[in-house]
Amino acid sequence: MAQVRVTPRFRRLCDQFTRILGGESEIDVGPVCFVSRARRLNATILGRRTTSPLVRYQLFSFESLDRSGRALCLGETALFQNQANRLISNLRREGIRVTALHNHWLNENPRLMYIHWESIDNPIAFARKTKRAIAFLG
Repeated sequence: MAQVRVTPRFRRLCDQFTRILGGESEIDVGPVCFVSRARRLNATILGRRTTSPLVRYQLFSFESLDRSGRALCLGETALFQNQANRLISNLRREGIRVTALHNHWLNENPRLMYIHWESIDNPIAFARKTKRAIAFLG
């Protein structure tokens, strides 16, 4: 992987973003601050229990930080179908744009959906808004 040149300011911002959201972070080429957070989901695919990261990880990032401190901020999570409307409402209430709601798998039980969201925002403000919106998911 290419060497990532990161300013101390960006690294501090990424560390704070990670502390708010929880999970593990890395800084990728760009730079992009990327945070992944594991959830416990009791689900099966094709009748088999799954704990795959493809199913249970929440993903958050920010990049393209401008001089005013605003960045492209993104989020994604898996959730049960009956939780989708609540999360969409929570994100919208926080002023965050929901960009996708879809499934990834067939024959899973219970039905899992994936929600993606985006905002141009201060990464710390975005992290706090996101944390409030997803808090009910555990």
